[in-house]
Amino acid sequence: MTTATLYRSPRQAPAVSFELYPPRTARGEETVGRTIGALAGQVPDYFSITYGASGSTRATSRDLICRILADTRVTPLAHLTCVGAGATDLSDYVATLLEAGVRDFLALRGDPPAGEPDWQPHPQGLTRASELVHLLRQTAREHLGDEGDEVSISVATYPGGAYTDDGSPTIAQDDVAALLEKQAAGADFAITQLFYDARHYSELVRQARAAGVHIPIVPGVLPLTDPNRLRRMVELTGVPVPPDLLDHLDSAADKDEAYQRGLVASVRLVREVLETGAPGIHFYTFNSSRAVLDLLRESGLR
Repeated sequence: MTTATLYRSPRQAPAVSFELYPPRTARGEETVGRTIGALAGQVPDYFSITYGASGSTRATSRDLICRILADTRVTPLAHLTCVGAGATDLSDYVATLLEAGVRDFLALRGDPPAGEPDWQPHPQGLTRASELVHLLRQTAREHLGDEGDEVSISVATYPGGAYTDDGSPTIAQDDVAALLEKQAAGADFAITQLFYDARHYSELVRQARAAGVHIPIVPGVLPLTDPNRLRRMVELTGVPVPPDLLDHLDSAADKDEAYQRGLVASVRLVREVLETGAPGIHFYTFNSSRAVLDLLRESGLR
């Protein structure tokens, strides 16, 4: 069963998946190994493996994917970005993953590498995630024949964090249009970037459905247990954290109390998005299992 089939099929319980990123150091290798073991024990539906800007972690991403294939029974979903890479090079890399047994991909536009002011896009590169979806479909058919049609391709979508003057969540129409374009290119489902208010997820789904998007939209959730990480995520994503949430965490007597407050807020967020009909939850783990395991237990997902 591919991840695309996973979200199409009726389920007794919501799907659960985890994002991992390739380690950069020997210590990181040990950490991700422990995290994989702990999270695989929860029998997730898949692990997604990130891919650095312009393919900067290509080799380590592939190594982590192969490790999951060899050491667990969990499906790996391989991230792939197209900014800064040539179409032929991308197709060749996809072919190596297909040969290794990968059948699930997340197609992302990606961002230029940070701190390189002279960086230039590849002259034969792709510029949109929808183009990458098309390339993935074409490459899968070339290498797998009819089986290539069964390869699963997911994409990203963005609930954002903006509000109207009356406090209602607002969604960028360009993001809805981009999701519709990715669907037309052959995407099977979408995973959201992080958000902190369940209304942003439900409003994204509402507007997407009104625009003609019919593919499943899976909420991506970051445990809210570390206020410092939340602040770093603002720098990385531009999505603001609600000030009252940060105030609530910052006013805790110590880190343990802040953690417990964040865990309660995380459970509330998970339950609220599931009540809207979300087909599952995709957890951003940052290669750490503690908060995710606590969140799974407290929310009743495992």
